[in-house]
Amino acid sequence: MTPPVIKAMSDIGVRLTVSPAPHWRSRRTVEKMMLAHLLALVPAMVMSVYMFGLQAASVVGMAGAVAVLTEAVCLKLQNRDVNVDNFTALYEGILFAFLLPAGAPLWLAGIGAAVTIVLGRTVFGGFGTNPVCAPLVAWAFCRLSWPAAMDIDLNMAQYLINYPLDQLKHFGVGTLYQFDYKELFLGRQLGGLGSTQIAGLLAGGIFLIATGWVRIFIPASFLVGVTATAGIFWGIDPNTYADPVFHLLTGSTIFAAFFLAPDVASSPVGKLPQILFGLIAGVMVVIIRVYGIYPDGVPFAIMIANLLTPLLDRVRPKPFGGR
Repeated sequence: MTPPVIKAMSDIGVRLTVSPAPHWRSRRTVEKMMLAHLLALVPAMVMSVYMFGLQAASVVGMAGAVAVLTEAVCLKLQNRDVNVDNFTALYEGILFAFLLPAGAPLWLAGIGAAVTIVLGRTVFGGFGTNPVCAPLVAWAFCRLSWPAAMDIDLNMAQYLINYPLDQLKHFGVGTLYQFDYKELFLGRQLGGLGSTQIAGLLAGGIFLIATGWVRIFIPASFLVGVTATAGIFWGIDPNTYADPVFHLLTGSTIFAAFFLAPDVASSPVGKLPQILFGLIAGVMVVIIRVYGIYPDGVPFAIMIANLLTPLLDRVRPKPFGGR
């Protein structure tokens, strides 16, 4: 008769079997994740169309369509399955469109969307392998190549209001009295056609966090970084530097906190790395706005933080028993 202790261990070979990853299965898919993110963008999209008219919808439509088409062509050239129905290309094309002024020419939206897919994703292996947030790569490419076409005030000269960050950069804090914070919150300001719709972006961001598609660590630490750094400058000299609320309500700050910074491919994985990532990006936003030549430092700040992701991912708790 087999001793009980041996019989109890008779399935040890089964219980210690190691199989390839992933081991944690769930019903969440890339397609569901993208659909949730697209749904989160709807409030800001509706507000931008209300603010800027159908021209805003045409820019978004052009960018989204070209991104999907470019993704299909790239996959075909690589002899890979054409799976554009997972909405990843559409989502990133729309993210790029949200960074454009509403008066941007359609050719710019098309070129930027193509660059988002080709230089932002495909050259690194496709979705999930890009080291830098793909729409920001396209934004930087277009901003450096066609600065006039990307300029907010030049493209939206028909509006009587000014771009708040340009006003701060070129004319100083003393001219900011013309901006009402309630109006800024409701998206009645110049800027990226979707990135300045603060109320809509907040609604979408809260939805993503509540449904678990975005963890709170990067958005919260990013906003803390922006607020704390702006508060330090403001405390040093309020006659020279804008207050923290102004920095939160203008430019692409809220858009970046919930949609650009938490990009799954280019942001860290762990809790502490995500907090450090958000803080670094938030601090860099204000530093670039104060000392840089670009009014809105958000895109460059996030790209810099993206480059630090491999290092931040190495910040992890010591294993049990480690020294």
